[in-house]
Amino acid sequence: MRSHVIFGAGLIGSFIGGILTSLHKNTQLVCRPSIKQKLNNGLTLTDYLGNTIQIKELDFLTLENITQNGSEDFCDFLWITVKCTGIDQVSKEIKPLVGPNTIILCCQNGLGSDRVLQQYYPTNTILRVMIPFNVTEIKPGHLHRGSEGTLCIETPKQRLELVTSLVTLLNTSIMPTSQTTEMQALLWAKLQLNLGNSINALADIPVKAMLEQRNYRLIIAVLMKELLQVTKALQIKLPKLTALPAQYIPVVLSLPNSLFNLVGNKMLTIDPTVRTSMWWDLSQGKKTEIDYLNGAILEAALQVNIECPANKKIISLIKQMEQTNSNARVNIGSGTLLKEIQNAV
Repeated sequence: MRSHVIFGAGLIGSFIGGILTSLHKNTQLVCRPSIKQKLNNGLTLTDYLGNTIQIKELDFLTLENITQNGSEDFCDFLWITVKCTGIDQVSKEIKPLVGPNTIILCCQNGLGSDRVLQQYYPTNTILRVMIPFNVTEIKPGHLHRGSEGTLCIETPKQRLELVTSLVTLLNTSIMPTSQTTEMQALLWAKLQLNLGNSINALADIPVKAMLEQRNYRLIIAVLMKELLQVTKALQIKLPKLTALPAQYIPVVLSLPNSLFNLVGNKMLTIDPTVRTSMWWDLSQGKKTEIDYLNGAILEAALQVNIECPANKKIISLIKQMEQTNSNARVNIGSGTLLKEIQNAV
């Protein structure tokens, strides 16, 4: 019987896998050969606060050596750390690992990926995981948590003791961990913060440099205001994920640079090299998670008859970029992008 399997271990998955391994938990990583090669000599985990963990050796599992029969191949906890776009395929591949008591943890951005897994495994407990921080690769074998935030695991009443035990284990200085019974509201709050992902991908510059330009912040603020209209209509109360309540974040983002640098200085407490996962997807010519982020807002807006033209425009721009050769990409200037959004609205 396996304990923890991290399926689709990239940056986030390898970071979680490294934490579990450092805590002496039986942990195996399923990842691409290129990732395995980078981690063959061990893993160093660091964060922006100066914490460091060294893992001498990781345990890997390949699809080829997952036995089709026998309960010994089932795992207690199966962490799904692929992008939303890969969930359907992964749902089929994980079947040999899923026993009747396997807990499946969904670690995706946006909304909706858990529904796909629930269709494949209707009798298993599926827990959503909210990961607010950013992980970057400093060099092969060195992963760095570059921003603040607490990983949060969904906690249904019937699994309270089990999840509490897991959270207590994982709650370390390098990866703060908590739990919630209100995951849907929390994911909407996280989605609000993720609305900068698409802008970062279009701007083609680091997140900190993007936030230092008011025009980019104004665009993110417009996207957030549309989301807040939708959540209000759905009667979803967003919890605080930052020092500011959800409704005040667009206000602070809209401030002139001089005031933003004072009031919103915590938003700039981020490594200057950090870029969002959507930027990485576009830079590697991959399909993005835009349908699970901005697209989720449009889907919910239809239920309450609300128009979200800014989010609709951003989806269109990202999908255009998905069709563009990553080597031929040029960044969209803040003024140009703001004008496009204003025209759409």
